[in-house]
Amino acid sequence: MASTAGPEIERLIQLLARLPGLGPRSARRAALHLIKKREALMTPLAGALQVAIDRIQVCKICSNIDTQNPCTICTDPRRDPSTIVVVADVADLWALERANAAPGKYHVLGGTLSPLDGVGPQDLTIDALVSRAHEPEVSEIILALNATVDGQTTAHYITDLLQDANVKVTRLAHGVPVGGELDYLDEGTLSAAMRQRTLF
Repeated sequence: MASTAGPEIERLIQLLARLPGLGPRSARRAALHLIKKREALMTPLAGALQVAIDRIQVCKICSNIDTQNPCTICTDPRRDPSTIVVVADVADLWALERANAAPGKYHVLGGTLSPLDGVGPQDLTIDALVSRAHEPEVSEIILALNATVDGQTTAHYITDLLQDANVKVTRLAHGVPVGGELDYLDEGTLSAAMRQRTLF
């Protein structure tokens, strides 16, 4: 297929197409929009990307990403130090923060155990989590992992490792979502909701 633009523009399109949710056509539209709005959008975006490259770090305590190390959450004195919420990825941390749902601090694993993809315990920050769980002020580890096979395998693996730590290990409830209708839910969700029913 013949190129419709110069190599610099094609390179921009190819790079944009690597972003999640952007295919080749969406990347072309995004590139065209950026080019049309060079002063208002492309220049500030390029600056923001350079600042991110220069300043973003991985937190040495929880593996969150931030422009300071330790991160803003780890250094926040209002956070409950007795609770650590374990998430697979920074995106999950951001989701919990948007919902204002997590009571304490976090630990980002960097993924979940997945033998098929070659992801083992050594590829995640599980050892650091176990060390944190043994700190005297920590009393609860909340496993906020996806309700997938890999997520649940990871949760069980971590629970086994924390047997000798003096902490309560809990996980997120699974079941009927807020605003959900039973008729539209899958069998696994309904079964989990029935097993984890609570007093009304």
